[in-house]
Amino acid sequence: MTSTSGTSSTLITGIGSLVTNDPSAGSGGPLGLVADAAVVVEHGRIAWVGPAAAAPTGTDQVFDAAGRAVVPGFVDSHSHLVFAGDRTAEFNARMSGRSYTAGGIRTTVAATRAATDAELDANVARYVREALRQGTTVLECKSGYGLTVGDEERALRIAGRHTDEVTYLGAHVVAPEYADDPAGYVDLVTGAMLDACAPHARWVDVFCERGAFDGDQARAILTAGAKRGLTPRVHANQLTEGPGVQLAVELGAASADHCTHLTDADVAALASASGSTVATLLPGAEFSTRAVYPDARRLLDAGATVALSTDCNPGSSFTSSVPFCIAVAVREMGMTPDEALWSATAGGAAALRRTDVGRVAVGARADLALLDAPSHVHLAYRPGVPLVAAVWSAGVRIS
Repeated sequence: MTSTSGTSSTLITGIGSLVTNDPSAGSGGPLGLVADAAVVVEHGRIAWVGPAAAAPTGTDQVFDAAGRAVVPGFVDSHSHLVFAGDRTAEFNARMSGRSYTAGGIRTTVAATRAATDAELDANVARYVREALRQGTTVLECKSGYGLTVGDEERALRIAGRHTDEVTYLGAHVVAPEYADDPAGYVDLVTGAMLDACAPHARWVDVFCERGAFDGDQARAILTAGAKRGLTPRVHANQLTEGPGVQLAVELGAASADHCTHLTDADVAALASASGSTVATLLPGAEFSTRAVYPDARRLLDAGATVALSTDCNPGSSFTSSVPFCIAVAVREMGMTPDEALWSATAGGAAALRRTDVGRVAVGARADLALLDAPSHVHLAYRPGVPLVAAVWSAGVRIS
């Protein structure tokens, strides 16, 4: 990859179709589509948006999009990138008929504990670059593969070198040393481990699921994190119906993630919390585990705010490609191409409680993805094709 920086202003012109996610900026409903558009970037921010014919002159640099589409950079609000090791054998076995359970996480825990800081940092850097090439300009990164005070703290420090959106997930599963004492592990997660990790994180998360943590344990973990200034997120209702979604809404979590198995009450709760607790759907996990997909149509029709993210991790969703997740969501989850793109940009921003990303509007961060296609619909229409031709991250062009 190369980057273009050092110029204070850039005019991106000749945009055949621009997705702004600003309904007041153009047509197309929430996407705010602008045809024959241009964007001016100054000092890493969007300075002007509108028709190319009306674009201001005098910028330091001009980039011609040549009729191609431009969309906001993708906002991946759920990933697990601080890990070591490989779970190819597990994936192969699963594709041969073995079902997925939360227990496989412990395989990655052993490999991660054995890795050096430099090895873990290099892994994170690799996957961040991989995601950026595919148009992801903001990503959240969790701990959760160390499960000791020292390993969780170093995971968060390493994640923080690559993103501001860092999540403490000491409560991924019960650490193997505490297999016979889950209450003792909850005490550790809410005590000494939280003390070490809170200064390095913005969020606190818990895997509220069979084989991980029950509702009471999850409540204790999230409440303790909140008292230390961390905002809750919840791995909720992935494998079964359970208390995760209701707990997320009750505690004002920024997102309830997975949302695969929902009761009518769960859907109603997410709809009532729309804009506050986002339903973050992770189709890569269902694709990689041959599980039933979440019903995005049900959530959207109820009025819930939906985000799409990769859940990039070595066990159940080893993809960093948001375009892939968009295509799967359209094909398998009842989303339209417009809804899927919005959820992967503005929806992800909502799940991170960010207003400066996920849209192309004056004052927003200049995060843009140029598609080698005339329309954003091609993200779903041409699955598996590397359509992202260029990326601007905070105004810096990556190619």
